[in-house]
Amino acid sequence: MRYIVLIIFLGIMSILGGCASAGKNFNESKISKIANGTTTKTELRAMFGEPFKTGIQNGQPVWIYEYNVYKAVNNDSSKDLIIVFGPNGVVQSHQFMSSEPTPEN
Repeated sequence: MRYIVLIIFLGIMSILGGCASAGKNFNESKISKIANGTTTKTELRAMFGEPFKTGIQNGQPVWIYEYNVYKAVNNDSSKDLIIVFGPNGVVQSHQFMSSEPTPEN
């Protein structure tokens, strides 16, 4: 009987302490190197690797770098980098969002 209680207790603790992730982690410190109208797809691949998702927005190619961490006990976290390309394959615009607090300047 003691072993059953111990197994149940350990099972509950492993579930509560567990976490999962989705996406592909990327180095957000390199985002400042992205220049609208200048940075190319080749340069982005060198900085961040292959995008987690690709798509089309208003007829323009879009790359998305995304990383989410889900925790059973603590707060979840996420970060997303969305890049829209012009017709010539150069960055037209980009946006970074994160659930982490933004440092104040």
